[in-house]
Amino acid sequence: MALSIPTELYLIRHGIAAERGTYANDGDRPLTAQGDAKTHRVATRLKHLGLRFEALLTSPLVRARQTADILIDHGLSPTIEVCDALAPAGDLATWLPWLTLWQRTGKTQLALVGHEPDLSQWAQLLVEGQINDRWILKKAGIIGLRVPKAESAWGNSYLIWLSPPKFLL
Repeated sequence: MALSIPTELYLIRHGIAAERGTYANDGDRPLTAQGDAKTHRVATRLKHLGLRFEALLTSPLVRARQTADILIDHGLSPTIEVCDALAPAGDLATWLPWLTLWQRTGKTQLALVGHEPDLSQWAQLLVEGQINDRWILKKAGIIGLRVPKAESAWGNSYLIWLSPPKFLL
């Protein structure tokens, strides 16, 4: 078993998507042309900043998968995996066992692409141990955390990055 090194976990919200109610199934809403272009620009900037992920997990919803595909297209990660826990109303506690197994591989750079308010709430739980609804992750924005062993991550992680897309463009 590999020594557990803190994980740099990046939570990335999907880009600007079609308006709610424009699709019969909300999960089918794609990125708009503006959302696609802005997400490409954010991905380019992240690459120029030297950010790379050893794995990238995404919500199964179309807009999140498109965002993850853009990150992959820009060379920010070699792999992409769909993760149902990242769908809206996903539960952090059900995802942490996956993180435990992943950390045992010795890898340290991980990105999750998902939705609000879930991503900012997950970040709050990992850093503060509770949800205070004071954090907001803008579309195509990013939160970076330093996460210890998954078993002790809840309330013991550190915020290392919180950026709306306008600061990356």
